[in-house]
Amino acid sequence: MYEVKVKIGLKKGISDPEGKNTLKALHLLGFKNVKEVKTIRTIDLMIDGRNKGEVQKSVEQMCQRLLTNPVIHNYEIKIKEK
Repeated sequence: MYEVKVKIGLKKGISDPEGKNTLKALHLLGFKNVKEVKTIRTIDLMIDGRNKGEVQKSVEQMCQRLLTNPVIHNYEIKIKEK
């Protein structure tokens, strides 16, 4: 069994409206020292697999087919054996 964390963020130059709205709200609440907010999504998976390479390949396919939009997202995969 493998524990997998997929961290998904926007590529450089892609607008982050959620981050901008959060920054605006923080400023309205008095947190003027915050200069930038970026939103990042994390997906946690538990996957059965014979080895780490097989799991890596499977998660790469998941990212390319469903979890991310390769035009606007970067992603990072971390795998730990459980």
